[in-house]
Amino acid sequence: MYHLNVTGQNIYIDDSGQGSPVLLLHSSGLSSQQWRRLRDLLNQSHRVLIPDFIGYGQSEPWHGGETFHFHRDVAVAEAVGSIANAPVHLVGHSYGGLIALQLGAGGRVPVASITLYEPVAFGVLFSLHDEEGIADLNRADASGRLSAPELAGTPEWAEQFVDYWNGPGSWSRMPPPRQAAFMASGRKIFEEVRSLTNDRTPHDVYARNSAPTLLLDGSESPASGRRTNLRLSETLPRARRETIQGAGHMGPLTHADLVNAHIASHIADVENRAGTHSPGANSPENHR
Repeated sequence: MYHLNVTGQNIYIDDSGQGSPVLLLHSSGLSSQQWRRLRDLLNQSHRVLIPDFIGYGQSEPWHGGETFHFHRDVAVAEAVGSIANAPVHLVGHSYGGLIALQLGAGGRVPVASITLYEPVAFGVLFSLHDEEGIADLNRADASGRLSAPELAGTPEWAEQFVDYWNGPGSWSRMPPPRQAAFMASGRKIFEEVRSLTNDRTPHDVYARNSAPTLLLDGSESPASGRRTNLRLSETLPRARRETIQGAGHMGPLTHADLVNAHIASHIADVENRAGTHSPGANSPENHR
């Protein structure tokens, strides 16, 4: 574990294991700790890299002196992916899924495979005129509170955001320590949401992601997430989509074992087809 300076920000990186690299990218409001169970599953046979995005976990706080755009976290992912010096398996949830798609489409880091759980790449809904998905996004901010700068980083804004993704009353049921952790990054989360909801990156840009891709979503998730995955599955040249029954947008947490098994299986299948399966940390190949 160490820190890396990226565009003037001190970024924490959880780096463990040996073998072909896997880059895990967390959701808004969480941190690298989101992926600790998957890390412990994969680092027996892979090198697992997990950054804390700007303003999260053990990375330097975002001080809010300027408007934030998610491209700055794409730069974080690119810097961490470049450490690997080998094609990476990209894994991302929600905001982390958007960052993974942007990173892959940019072509500056070689990609072995992609696994995404409901990436918030909403530009595809607009470029493909997906009326159901767009209507759901409009419903999310029907009151105008999600986009109101005066509410940025406040509990009122956090409640609107969390309840949209997880259902009414989710914020009020959240344990106080978890609410406090969320609020510590509240203004940064607002800026992320503002930048990604205004983003109109079209589907044909994401189609540059040519690596084998697994798109996961929850049967109980908001329509915007499910429709985005559907449109991506129709756009990405080597994509397949699977739905986790009973799961919502936070499936990687609430259904971690099942989601992690899908991720590990996809990585293993890609490596087996390519003949690049990583040896375990105790394999003789890692001690030559």
